[in-house]
Amino acid sequence: MDIRIDPASPVPPYDQVRQRIAALAADGTLPAGTKLPPVRTLATTLNLAVNTVARAYRELESAGLVETRGRLGTVITSRATGTSVQAQHAAESYAATTRALGIPPDQALALVRAALSL
Repeated sequence: MDIRIDPASPVPPYDQVRQRIAALAADGTLPAGTKLPPVRTLATTLNLAVNTVARAYRELESAGLVETRGRLGTVITSRATGTSVQAQHAAESYAATTRALGIPPDQALALVRAALSL
């Protein structure tokens, strides 16, 4: 995930993180369902305080752009990407089915690409 903090910016670091994640979701770089790094991991990566990243995640969540799923982590929502909720659920269902069938991810993607080409 490409996030850079500009210490000289008048925009607070938490808001820089929030804005960048929102932008990456909106442009499709972070599609719906993408798991964000844990708060501590991202804070370490960006050399920020844990509370700074936690605040960015809280604000993204209150805006409906991410969802925290407990131990499963924080994920980008369909709202953040403009993807319909129904399409996101269909993708999640397909992924669960192909995993249960033991189909490797590259083969599952190839099947989807072929189906979309019809």
